[in-house]
Amino acid sequence: MTTVSDFEARTLAGKPAALRDYQGKVLLIVNTASKCGFTPQYKGLEDLYRKYKDRGLVVLGFPCNQFLAQEPGNSEQIGEFCASNFGVSFPMFEKIEVNGPATHPLYRWLKDARRGVLGTQRIKWNFTKFLLDRTGAPVARYAPRTEPQQLEKEIETLL
Repeated sequence: MTTVSDFEARTLAGKPAALRDYQGKVLLIVNTASKCGFTPQYKGLEDLYRKYKDRGLVVLGFPCNQFLAQEPGNSEQIGEFCASNFGVSFPMFEKIEVNGPATHPLYRWLKDARRGVLGTQRIKWNFTKFLLDRTGAPVARYAPRTEPQQLEKEIETLL
């Protein structure tokens, strides 16, 4: 059975990161963008991370530029933006694609495991969220409009 531990990504610093390093944690995986109407959700994501990280929650941010080019920056610019504007301290990764032929393998797996409305796989916009349990299995998918604080009950259940 495939779990999140089977995947790798590159950090904003360009270093390979094995997602198995988060084994045993509850994960909230989000495709992000710096110039989106949902960008203020970074604050809510950071608030969740700070509130629950000691209990085992990790938020993982994956910048994506596929939606109206709303993430145009390079890794250094993305990191600086997130830190200076929202105090982001949760792990952020290099820009990836979440749809199309170059979809990152992690997102191909997430979209297959937790489909959207009417069974669609396609990520519709920035700040689509996937919640994974401590075994690394996706348990829920949330639309971009779902504010991070709306996930607290589900997160607490998994913790």
